[in-house]
Amino acid sequence: MLIHRLRRSRILIAYLLLVLLALSPAGCGAKHPNESATAQPRKVRLVVGIVIDQFRYDYLTRFEDLFGEGGFRRLLHDGAVFTNANYIHTPTFTACGHATFMSGGTPALNGIVGNEWYDRESKQKVTSVSDSSVQLLGGKEGGTGASPIKMLGSTVGDQLRFSNADQSKVIGISLKDRSAILPAGKHPNGAYWFDKTTGTFVSSTYYFNDLPAWVKKFNQEHPASKYFGAKWEKLLPEAAYQRSQPDNSSYEWSDFGKTFPYTVNGGVDKLGARFYEQFETTPFANEYTAAFAKAAIENEKLGQGEQTDLLTVSFSANDLLGHNYGPYSHEVEDMTLRTDRILADFFSYLDQRIGLANTIIVLTADHGVGPIPEYARDLKFGGRVPSKAITEAIQQALDKQFGPDKWITSFVNNNVYFDDETIARRKTDRAEVERVASSAVLKVPGMGACFTKSQLLSGQLPIHPIARSVANGFFAPRSGDLIVVSQPFFLIGNDTTSHGTPHSYDTHVPVIFYGAGITPGSYLAPSSPADIAPTLAALLKIEPPSSYTGRILSEALTAKLQQ
Repeated sequence: MLIHRLRRSRILIAYLLLVLLALSPAGCGAKHPNESATAQPRKVRLVVGIVIDQFRYDYLTRFEDLFGEGGFRRLLHDGAVFTNANYIHTPTFTACGHATFMSGGTPALNGIVGNEWYDRESKQKVTSVSDSSVQLLGGKEGGTGASPIKMLGSTVGDQLRFSNADQSKVIGISLKDRSAILPAGKHPNGAYWFDKTTGTFVSSTYYFNDLPAWVKKFNQEHPASKYFGAKWEKLLPEAAYQRSQPDNSSYEWSDFGKTFPYTVNGGVDKLGARFYEQFETTPFANEYTAAFAKAAIENEKLGQGEQTDLLTVSFSANDLLGHNYGPYSHEVEDMTLRTDRILADFFSYLDQRIGLANTIIVLTADHGVGPIPEYARDLKFGGRVPSKAITEAIQQALDKQFGPDKWITSFVNNNVYFDDETIARRKTDRAEVERVASSAVLKVPGMGACFTKSQLLSGQLPIHPIARSVANGFFAPRSGDLIVVSQPFFLIGNDTTSHGTPHSYDTHVPVIFYGAGITPGSYLAPSSPADIAPTLAALLKIEPPSSYTGRILSEALTAKLQQ
């Protein structure tokens, strides 16, 4: 009997222990504090938005075997790679792409219809970021500054700062003013760009009354002039460049030569604007941009606070070089390989300082680029359309129909602007003027389409992807009376090569997310850089930008982030 009672007591005690264990926090599913800390979703400390100017998607596939481990390869293997991302607006120029990047909106909504456009009120060309009401800081004394005043609506950075009473820090950096200013939005902590007249990073009084002390210190301690006389040689053995056209290709054109190696001295052996102009077309300029980005992270303590910060960095040298040498050159190949190494170093820095597990990186490009027209023509594709051929065809047709007069005030951004005073004085019907001019444009060899302002305002457009792309890039107060589109592989203008069309070589760019909350993989569904902003907003649990048109790339999100 005693033994039986002891057994019953042991069973009762064991049962009570099990009940107590079940009711305890540990029994309810909580883990050891260390385990819990490991399992909890990490807080995003920093979002780094990277744009590589004039960077086609196929650069990632053509040169993938030549990349190192820590740059593009890291993103391609461990990131969410959207392989079919295309801009859905025309024109595909730098300002348009950078405005879309963090606003999620097309030019029709954010108002940035080009790098520059004709302003009907002032009757002159203006740039996307020109602002006579602010002064330049850090550059030539008395210089006019720049600002995002022309951009409509908000960006991810603006919404981030709205969400926490400006506790988040937002900074934009690039060699180009528009590429620094537009992604950072209307209410950042600062935007910085390179002034090639002084060789310094500058800003404007839109952001503050004087440059921060750390920027002045950087300009003093890390002058761009240290690259004077530097030699740019090929990174890899010659065999690695056989996939590109010959190094001394007759299609290329530049003041600084056509073959490696290059001595960076401006061609005049004198420090000054000519040197800085050449410097901006070399990998050293991207290296310098990355160094400034690191200085911003350290001195602004980005990623060190309780709130998520945002840094946008645009690498402009790829574009400034690509216009001269084209996408199939040794120069562009080597620039791509060196950009890979620069990114690898930058990502390693981010990991050491902040932790990549606490970071979201998103990489894209503002546009692609077409092949040099003469190269394409020799391969039985396309050719070149002089701008003058278009304006003369329009002028002659309107003179014949309505009488000789000054009909055109400007042709910029592949937009034709008519003289309003001429139309009013002659009492002609604007829609008829547009129709006659459009018909004339389509007779010019190499022209593929022409859309009128009347068509776009009334919505009377053909059911065609190019028409939708043009409509997405049209903002009536700033766009022209005609928007012209070349046939594939035809280039309008005199640049060695360029971009701006709705054709795939200009629209197809990388969209890659990496880091906290991202499910790695290769995603084939159609997407767009306009999807970046709403996706970031979803990851950060903030209101998306005011005029976004893209979708949330939900297939790549793990939904495990903690704000």
